[in-house]
Amino acid sequence: MEKLFFEDKLIFIIYFLIVAGYGYYIYRKKKKAVTDTHDFFLAEGSLTWWAIGASLIASNISAEQFIGMSGNGYSIGIAVAAYEWIAAVALIIVAVWFIPVYLKNKIFTMPQFLENRYNKTVSLIMAIFWLFLYIFVNLTSILYLGAVAINNLVGGSPDQFHMIVIALSIFAILITLGGMKVIGFTDVIQVTVLIIGGLATTYIALTLVSEKFGLGKDIVAGFNKLLEDAPDHFHMIFKKPDANSTQQEINNYLTIPGLLSYVAGIWIVNLNYWGCNQYITQRALGADLNTARKGILFAGFIKLLMPVIVMLPGIAAYVLYKNGSLQQEMITGSKDGAVIADNAYSAILGYLPHGLIGLSLAALTAAIVASLAGKANSISTIYTLDIYKKYINKEASEKKMVWTGRITILAAMVISIIFTWDDILGIGGEGGFTFIQKYTGFISPGVFAMFILGMFWKRTTGAAAVAGVLTGFILSVVFNVFAPSWFGPETILYTAYKNNAGVYEIPFHICMGLAFGFTMLVMIVMSIAGPKINPKSFEIDKGMFKVSPGTLAMIVITLLIISMLYVRFW
Repeated sequence: MEKLFFEDKLIFIIYFLIVAGYGYYIYRKKKKAVTDTHDFFLAEGSLTWWAIGASLIASNISAEQFIGMSGNGYSIGIAVAAYEWIAAVALIIVAVWFIPVYLKNKIFTMPQFLENRYNKTVSLIMAIFWLFLYIFVNLTSILYLGAVAINNLVGGSPDQFHMIVIALSIFAILITLGGMKVIGFTDVIQVTVLIIGGLATTYIALTLVSEKFGLGKDIVAGFNKLLEDAPDHFHMIFKKPDANSTQQEINNYLTIPGLLSYVAGIWIVNLNYWGCNQYITQRALGADLNTARKGILFAGFIKLLMPVIVMLPGIAAYVLYKNGSLQQEMITGSKDGAVIADNAYSAILGYLPHGLIGLSLAALTAAIVASLAGKANSISTIYTLDIYKKYINKEASEKKMVWTGRITILAAMVISIIFTWDDILGIGGEGGFTFIQKYTGFISPGVFAMFILGMFWKRTTGAAAVAGVLTGFILSVVFNVFAPSWFGPETILYTAYKNNAGVYEIPFHICMGLAFGFTMLVMIVMSIAGPKINPKSFEIDKGMFKVSPGTLAMIVITLLIISMLYVRFW
């Protein structure tokens, strides 16, 4: 850690001691977590709304956001904020319509939802799939990206990278073994550190811009200079490319395809992630409806702030590089001297004063460890409740299941360490954010269709659910990989554009929308052949979806803020 001074190390050690000490205090305060599965996996009835909201954000924000989204801010600008701001709207939908269905039907895991609504076959297939996805894609990529980011920040070597991998894993395990209550309440500290450290980085980024142009240390002047010097980076909606479009404009559209992105793609990404994902919904499934809703909406408020923390430093890095600064930092690791956008965040961090580097390191660590802990707990929950208890040891006691959950956590972390050690999966070569999107995005249309129809259409059948998952996956692969070469770059359904490699590509969000639409059609047609009301359909009444005045006020405020942001940056 040769780049860290005494002040940085002291701040980081204080952060670690506070999180570890508070986690131990929470664990000792309620020893019931040792033997009660609902408390261990769900913290049933003990998480407050602010702990639920903070835990949702802590689990969501990790190295791929800090590094990947900041890199996207450098490359394409504010349009990438759509992921965060539409997420806030998606969280409203989840709070009002999804969570009541889960809580009324006493759903604790997503495979349980599938078994109760469809059948054991669908549940088992998806439980196994989610375990593989969470361990080999999410957990491993979070650990790898986190270790790379921290190693770059402290100027480490390959040997130090391996030490960081071990340290992050141990830190996450210590928190996770205490159960969801420990995770939930320590996440409050993690999010606080994340926000403070993130805002400090943004402050430095804007003052660097201000100083570069002789405007003093003025963050407002720095932000206004970004607007003036990079106006193309402050548009939410990209126009459809034409014959005169540059390759950069085409690349932007491939990432966020203008208004078409808002027709289906970005909604599928967010609603599937926030509403049909054990890793996320688990935080709210142990609470009462009012507490769960407030916690989810609180997370939505924090999501509005995330672009300021993870995206603005990327735009600042773009302006600084464009005007002669950060030249070496932006090409670090490049074999041909080309700019690496994912270096944007670490390039800004290099200018932090002593002490703030330690704070930013703590913020980055908080994001990584919270995500690792949340993912490991979800892996443990699905394996223990949906596989071990149902198929391996049906007579297992509460205490036996809790210990099984803990062993599962250790096993999952060991596997992720093995695959991270020498980057066996090639995450570094593909790019972490791309790696995660690639393997989760192919299955999202089918999974989301299966959940949305299962919740709100009583006619949906189990056979249709299996067909939906398979159809969604196959069509995602077809549209993302084969369609341009099979059917040509221009059809009634899509327009493909040449990417940097000169290969025709359909924008990812459009691929998701097409796969989702055809999957819904297949499931509806198959279900029409079945009974008018599936015996396993959920009971739903309008009263489930009524919200309290306080909840309604939070929803209205969120929607007004988002509306103003889109009006300003359209």
